[in-house]
Amino acid sequence: MKTFIPYRPLTGRLITFAISTFAAVVLGALVFRPTQAMAQQSNAPQRPGPEVQGRGPVSAPAIRIGDLVKEAERSNPEIAAAYHGWQAATNVPKQAAAFPETQVSVQQFSVGSPRPFAGFSNSDFAYIGIGASQDLPWPGKRGLRGKVAELEASSLREDSEAVRRRVIEALKLAYFRLAYVQQTLGILQRNDELLNQIQQIVEARYRVGQGNQQDVLRAQLQHTKILEVIATNRQEEGQLQAQLKQILNRPQTSPDIVAGPLTPTFLLYTDAQLLERVRDQNPDVRARQQLVQRQEAQVELAHKDFRPDFMTSYVYQHTASQFRDYYMATFGIRLPNRGRQKAELAEAVENRERAKREREVELQRVLSEVQQQYVLVRTSEERLNIYKGGLIPQADATFRAGMAAYQANRQDFETLLGNFLDVLNLDLDYRRELAEHESALARLERLTGVTLP
Repeated sequence: MKTFIPYRPLTGRLITFAISTFAAVVLGALVFRPTQAMAQQSNAPQRPGPEVQGRGPVSAPAIRIGDLVKEAERSNPEIAAAYHGWQAATNVPKQAAAFPETQVSVQQFSVGSPRPFAGFSNSDFAYIGIGASQDLPWPGKRGLRGKVAELEASSLREDSEAVRRRVIEALKLAYFRLAYVQQTLGILQRNDELLNQIQQIVEARYRVGQGNQQDVLRAQLQHTKILEVIATNRQEEGQLQAQLKQILNRPQTSPDIVAGPLTPTFLLYTDAQLLERVRDQNPDVRARQQLVQRQEAQVELAHKDFRPDFMTSYVYQHTASQFRDYYMATFGIRLPNRGRQKAELAEAVENRERAKREREVELQRVLSEVQQQYVLVRTSEERLNIYKGGLIPQADATFRAGMAAYQANRQDFETLLGNFLDVLNLDLDYRRELAEHESALARLERLTGVTLP
């Protein structure tokens, strides 16, 4: 018998058991000519074609990925938290660019005694005064501080968009994997039912002396194996359900999600077009660019801080009615500490250079990832076309020809079984390839901002 080599540790065993089951059922229906007792126990099972989709009968309708994306955008707490963080930051520029607080003071000057208002009526030195003072930054400083805060808010806006895209990507990856697992699980469930039928056929043949004990034991073993694989896939499906409900902010006790059948989405962009979009539409790259501009404004502000700030105040002082009032205006200059300002300027310059290098690192990382995903998508498209236009129909034609030859005793059992295994193997490989193709497109959507139907 041909040996099937799985692509993955988990799905490989799943595919192997599913293939073995279908092969046993078909061969039991085609080869064995059961007696009247055996005919009463089974109906001739049919091999599913390459277009079998879904899980079989389900209690809930399939949910489209577009509907789940909209739900995630409304309900996901991570997206909401990032959005509110950005909204909070939009209020900082107005604070940073505002004038310093005005100080209002009330004075009372006593003469001859610490008692309040002592000497107020008989001394022209005692008085009650009221005044106000205001700090005046050097022209341009307030605008630069507001610009720094505004660029910081713009960076947080891009971070918020990056969070939204990452959440949507995680949702799509989990959804596509769930669709693949549910389709494969449906095949296993149908195979388990057919395996029960073939097991009854083998046991009936053995009872009438037309089979051997090895066939009975093999059928029982395959039945046990497929039950184990069904349990394994149930476990993965449950984990994916929990992951999707977390992303959608649904209760874990809510009804399970049924994914719809996957269909290929073909990429209509060239690699040059996708790479060009990275600079303008990737939120991580744009956030780095905003941080570079912020550091440039910070350097300009450090230069401005070498300029002095000013302070002005005005005080009105009132004494008794027989004495004249006093009026006092003050103007001061706050001189900067040049040593401290030089260190601040040096720090700002180094932070600007660091931000530029980090922007370049992020840009190159994203460009590399886009190119890798583009190559994966194009290669996957070629494989999907090969599966649908070549491998699957060729394998199916080979199996049908072999089946006719086997019925005419011109082909042995092992060759027919191998041909049938090729058909089912390619069918399941096609589904796996389709899920990986859609996942790669979801990554490209996050990286480039393109919207695919």
